[in-house]
Amino acid sequence: MTQRKRKFLGVLLILGSIAAWLVVGTTIYLELLQGMPWFVLIPFFCVAGMGWIFPAMALIRWMAKDDAPVV
Repeated sequence: MTQRKRKFLGVLLILGSIAAWLVVGTTIYLELLQGMPWFVLIPFFCVAGMGWIFPAMALIRWMAKDDAPVV
């Protein structure tokens, strides 16, 4: 797969993973944590806000790989 195709697919996967992470985080908050005290919510929102970064980093590394040399 060429780098150009990997970048296109990677952008779609990153956007999809962010949307999925948003749905999961919102569902957890609404079903389990709504009305909880602030000292419970702050760690949750820190994890929920930053959690999408780790899958995105792996995708970005994959997208940035050079094309295989043509022999």
